Amino acid sequence: MDVITILSAIPWANAGGAIGAGLAAIGAGIGIGQVGKGAVEAIARQPEAVKEIQSNMILMAALVEGVALFGVIVGIMAMFVK
Repeated sequence: MDVITILSAIPWANAGGAIGAGLAAIGAGIGIGQVGKGAVEAIARQPEAVKEIQSNMILMAALVEGVALFGVIVGIMAMFVK
């Protein structure tokens, strides 16, 4: 009997995937908050650079969301793949 067979018999063994997906979502929220905070502070310092700051903010937010989506998908897959 191998370890995978033993762990798949335990009902709460897949909780790690759910915890990982939740942590990825929390990390994305923190990351987006930091990106927004930095953008607002930069616009407050240099209001004439709004367009450049806004485009960089949107790019960084998309990158953070992409990594978070990947983390959530991997977490969900870890729960259901045996």
